[in-house]
Amino acid sequence: MMTNVRLGAVVLPEYEWTRARQIWTGLERLGIDHAWMFDHHSWRTLSDRTWYDSLTVLTAVAGITDRIRIGTMVATPNFRHPVVLAKQVMTLDEISGGRFVFGVGAGAAGPDALLLGGTELPGQDRANRFAEFVELSDLLLRNQVTDYAGRHFTAVGARMIPGCVQRPRVPFAIAASGPRGLAVVARHADVWVTIGDARQPGARREADSWRLLGEQMRRLEHACERVGRDAREMRKLVNVSRIVSGPYETVERFTDVVSRCRELGFTDVVVNYPRSDGVFSGTEAAFENAMHGFAEFVRKDQQNGCLQRCRPQYLGGVSPSLFR
Repeated sequence: MMTNVRLGAVVLPEYEWTRARQIWTGLERLGIDHAWMFDHHSWRTLSDRTWYDSLTVLTAVAGITDRIRIGTMVATPNFRHPVVLAKQVMTLDEISGGRFVFGVGAGAAGPDALLLGGTELPGQDRANRFAEFVELSDLLLRNQVTDYAGRHFTAVGARMIPGCVQRPRVPFAIAASGPRGLAVVARHADVWVTIGDARQPGARREADSWRLLGEQMRRLEHACERVGRDAREMRKLVNVSRIVSGPYETVERFTDVVSRCRELGFTDVVVNYPRSDGVFSGTEAAFENAMHGFAEFVRKDQQNGCLQRCRPQYLGGVSPSLFR
């Protein structure tokens, strides 16, 4: 059973490359485990501001980093076709030396869903499309030649040569919270991703958000049971910037947030990289201080062999084996 919490960050694709390079190499120097990029054509309140293509940026990131794992959070069938996307994923996996994680989701209603014309799909149709999207992506990235005929997607002699560096394919990080989506997670995911209430991220009271995450974790376990899978084999990732306010405001705050996530069964915790204003606003100093402070806290715990002696009072009744 996995017991270590891995930390990650999400960077929006809004920076010119000179600045983006500084951010991504800085994240690697901080020692965090993974970093992600939103994959939208445009996004919410930032739709009329600078916004670059995530896969192109991540390809550049792969060339300037050596250790950190990188991924999409998340690519969707709203405007991505699995055949074209799979070739890009295979290429990114090669360029990164096997560090790419394929983050996917069903895609929400809004501009991305209308981008290519047509009408927005009803919820059930969107769920069916997503199931096809993941199924076909899985086939494409496992096999050198794929034929597929579905209701939403078709592949005719789609070639993926030489295939992924990571075998049998790149890891899938699948975002879902509803019954149909969690069934897809149970069948295909290496990592489950949640942002809590996907309909209104960050709108719930904090206590309610923690309860919701616990409920979602139990639903995931039940979904895995139904397909005969042990949920403990899967990593569970939560983006706390979409759930609570000021997650890295202080070292104490960040340690408490990560501790709560670990108690609920999450193996990976990510926060959005601080922006100067608006959504995800914060300071780089606070972000870096929280990461350094948390790493120091864990180091002391490992050295002392007893969390009780080195933890501050704000951690409450956390188990001594929390970060082992």
